[in-house]
Amino acid sequence: MSEYDTVLHPDFLVPIVPRGQVLTAHSVALNGDHIGAIIPRAEAQKVVSAAHIDLPGCVLLPGFINLHCHAAMSLLRGYADDMPLMSWLQRYIWPTEQKMVSPDFVRDGSDLAIAELLKGGTTTLVDNYYFPEITAEQCDSAGLRALLNFPIIDVETAWARDAQTCINRGLALRDRYRDHDRIEIGFGPHSTYSVSESTLNQVAMLAEELDAPVHIHLQETKEEVLNSVERCGLRPIDLLQKLGLLGPRTHCVHMNALGEQDIETLALHGAHVVHCPRSNLKLGSGISPVQKLLDRGVNVALGTDGAASNNRLSMLAEAQTASLIGKVQYADPQAVNAWSALEMATLSGARALGQAHRLGSIECGKLADLIAVDLSGAHHLPQHDVVSNLIYASGGNEVLWSWIGGRLVVRDGELQSLDYNDVAQRALQWSSQLDAVRSSLEHSHL
Repeated sequence: MSEYDTVLHPDFLVPIVPRGQVLTAHSVALNGDHIGAIIPRAEAQKVVSAAHIDLPGCVLLPGFINLHCHAAMSLLRGYADDMPLMSWLQRYIWPTEQKMVSPDFVRDGSDLAIAELLKGGTTTLVDNYYFPEITAEQCDSAGLRALLNFPIIDVETAWARDAQTCINRGLALRDRYRDHDRIEIGFGPHSTYSVSESTLNQVAMLAEELDAPVHIHLQETKEEVLNSVERCGLRPIDLLQKLGLLGPRTHCVHMNALGEQDIETLALHGAHVVHCPRSNLKLGSGISPVQKLLDRGVNVALGTDGAASNNRLSMLAEAQTASLIGKVQYADPQAVNAWSALEMATLSGARALGQAHRLGSIECGKLADLIAVDLSGAHHLPQHDVVSNLIYASGGNEVLWSWIGGRLVVRDGELQSLDYNDVAQRALQWSSQLDAVRSSLEHSHL
């Protein structure tokens, strides 16, 4: 028998491919950073050269791929809640960022997010925020896999004075991580309403030349679409199409305000939709027509958005919400079923990244990005349907083990690559400073 480094023995195995398969009495053998074999338990127990890890009561899955987040905004969790998107942004978030965002803010906020993400089963993060070079360092140190899209916006920020400076700094960062095995750098134009057509056109040309991903907030609200038509005569998605920004490397985030023609345009160009249901519900922005998109063959992945608008970075919670609201939206209990929601959190995310050959399912030769979720609690019993229990019964705190590229990053619920007490202490130290800024903003709005 082949030699392996580690052999994992879960009670259940959900490889994602083939769809609908749940294995029992099977084990997964790791060979370095890759999956070496899926083998019957009796055979796996004969492997003498490997470390054996028993995972009683657990289901082994591919790690979750969180397609949209603003990690450092974890420091703004609960900071400005219960208001519509543009009021939230213009009255609180953007002014606070102008005053407070710094390398230290991004370092401490990113570490807080990474701790939560790892404990929640995220093994790949797609992030958009200022000082992406800091988030890249923190992700690298913690062992997280990440696509970091450098922000591009037509106003001065703490990170860059204008859009051109954003692009210049971002390209330098992309060059720095060109050969990294876990960190990729992409383009993150904020939206069509905050980035000029000339800048978007430049992004389109550069992204095409570099074969780089483009990640953009798009058609988040009906108001955004109406304003775009008034401003330039085009819906946001049609503007991207006109500029050559819509294609298989484009992540269209939110996509709540969609018509039939928009869905056809997405399908035609092979662009991906990133669904952030909890954030959109909380901001009252709308609900993306996920089942219609899936029926038309559009790839839909899941993202948590940032903790400032969600307030959790739990992919299990996101998958559950996506499924439940999808059913209500269409008055159809079969819409966005449990398997669809689980695929959106795993393989669909890998497809959006152009990494489906390496990530998103448990198959021989793929990277060993794996999580073990505890299904032994009373709320998960009995086990009539493992995937149903995983999506509909989980609270989001059941991830006990996580490996990224074969490296153990969560062991029996404990972080292995971050000092949680240090992370928590640094996060708490920001409370008084941020509360003072919020108080001044509240007085200014009286």
